[in-house]
Amino acid sequence: MSAVSTKFESPVLVQHSLAPAKNIERLLIVRLSAMGDVIHALPAVSLLRAAFPQAYIGWLIEERWAELLCAPGYPRRGPRSAQRPLVDQVHTVDLKTWRRSLFSLPVLQKAATVWHDVRAMRYDAVVDLQGAMRSAVLARLSGTRVIYGAAEPRESPATLWYSRKVTTQGRHVVEQNISLVQAVIGRYYHDLPLLITNVEVPRDSEADARIGQQLAQKETGEFAILNPGAGWGAKRWPAERYGEVARALSEIGISPLVNYGPGEDELFESVLRASEGTAKPARTSITELIALTRRARLFIGGDTGPLHLAAALKIPVVAIFGPTDPARNGPYGTRSIVFRSQESLTTYARNSEADEGLLSISAEEVMAAARQLLSSP
Repeated sequence: MSAVSTKFESPVLVQHSLAPAKNIERLLIVRLSAMGDVIHALPAVSLLRAAFPQAYIGWLIEERWAELLCAPGYPRRGPRSAQRPLVDQVHTVDLKTWRRSLFSLPVLQKAATVWHDVRAMRYDAVVDLQGAMRSAVLARLSGTRVIYGAAEPRESPATLWYSRKVTTQGRHVVEQNISLVQAVIGRYYHDLPLLITNVEVPRDSEADARIGQQLAQKETGEFAILNPGAGWGAKRWPAERYGEVARALSEIGISPLVNYGPGEDELFESVLRASEGTAKPARTSITELIALTRRARLFIGGDTGPLHLAAALKIPVVAIFGPTDPARNGPYGTRSIVFRSQESLTTYARNSEADEGLLSISAEEVMAAARQLLSSP
């Protein structure tokens, strides 16, 4: 075998019943982006919710990822529900747009409104789960003096804005996030709860109905989601090999649905050609992708947000890794088989050329892993 294949089972889920804390009433989470990173923060925030069930929890996030916390069209503050299951309020920023017109009146007005809303909540503490300069500065601008952050964050100057620096534990980023929030909980409890890896994401009945209707109309049956895209070129397994896997899946009665986003039409067309027409498109919003993924038998893809969404929803995953380390960024909390060549060196540089080690992973190996997971109970 040209690639190292590792099988991960879902961690044991253990929860302790804790009495509500009286010392903390309002918490703000800062995790702005991106999709996979927000999903990796969900178990830690779920742990905070379990420890402080009566606390008011807000989350500051980039607008484009808000659907991971709240279904579209649903109020972003107020009583929690299936549409906004985890947090009491979603605060959004649009930093990319704001930077383009930083001193324009509309941008200044929007930014002022956001910070008025955040500061008006008078949060008792902020937890920065991003560890970047921008997230640390925004945490400080909340007006809250108690700011928790990693002692060794992704961008070291971020610590200048933390009042409480936490030495995080664990290799996987989910475990590091959990260890950070355990420091918050530990100030109020002597007996810390164990890991909680089950998470809740919004459930939108309209999106569920749309996806169900589309699948029924196309007589899709059982299906797997293939995700050929990735954040940068070095993480992308060749589209033609996804096409080969799609063709093989269709031969065993599993419909291959290809998830792709804006600007990836050519990528889908490459998969379609290699699949000899068996691959089917699946362009969705985030809310629709959640609904679609809940119904999937299997997910196949690289180190991307949709892969981590599938893992969070307990969908079996075949993960194809190149330059990023699956021990830190791999699928977490679900049955999975992870491929990574011994030739791949860990780097998070956004190189455009495909990783050489990634190219050594064959479609036959990936399909064998898919069959193994599909046949498991």
